[in-house]
Amino acid sequence: MPELPEVESVRRRLAPVLEGRVLEQVRIADPRLTRPLDPLEVAHELDGERVALVDRRGKYLIVRFESGRALLVHLRMTGSFLFSAAGASLPEDTHRRAVVTLDDGSAVAYRDVRRFGTWLLLEPDEVDAYVDARVGREPLATAYRSKHLAERLVGRRAPVKAAILDQRTVAGVGNIYADEALWRARIHPRTPAERLEPEEVKALYKGIRESLRAGIRRQGSTLRDYRLPDGTEGGAQNEFKVYGRGGEPCDRCGTPIDKIRVAGRGTWYCPRCQVRRG
Repeated sequence: MPELPEVESVRRRLAPVLEGRVLEQVRIADPRLTRPLDPLEVAHELDGERVALVDRRGKYLIVRFESGRALLVHLRMTGSFLFSAAGASLPEDTHRRAVVTLDDGSAVAYRDVRRFGTWLLLEPDEVDAYVDARVGREPLATAYRSKHLAERLVGRRAPVKAAILDQRTVAGVGNIYADEALWRARIHPRTPAERLEPEEVKALYKGIRESLRAGIRRQGSTLRDYRLPDGTEGGAQNEFKVYGRGGEPCDRCGTPIDKIRVAGRGTWYCPRCQVRRG
């Protein structure tokens, strides 16, 4: 599933394409994309909206319109966008779920192999409340501090990995970057969140921000169906410290990376650098 670095990389590619443009025609071919709302009605409501800003919160893409409305897009497992310039044709694709034609003749297509992605059109007074109820603070925001992470971990008996996978704890962290952050912080993923010492929380805070920034620098990780809107791939997977590297030597100590399951998720860590406590 695309995580914060992947969604941010998509946002950065879509922003110059969409901002300031009018959605001249919206066609939604898959009713699952907007359910329980009728896709024809949603498409009709989107027609004529002018994009003010392409924003992001956690794993949500937020297309904000001049009207105050916003389209929330969650890519889930396999959602992606593809851009075509004016006069160019979009390639045939059996997994295409929607096409947005812009007022300059260009187009943006949405594809989704597994069909888990969602589009939700919200009115001006609904946007912030909807997102705030589902995700926590932005980990890369200037105002985000380690104390905010500590507040969300107090009294959490769950393994720390499970705690930071909870989007209400910290927005945008998924399985990949949770493993990467815990390796950077030298924390075993099964350590109960409430057992972390203050210095460990600070290390985790730093590890989360560093791993997410590393992912963004490489434009996200290309695993399975993830692609950027121009069709290119990200390269963060080439610099993972632990994720997907079972049996390979730890970059820090040389110990073979191990794989376990935490909160039902495949989890990679270094048995020597990340010693379990509690």
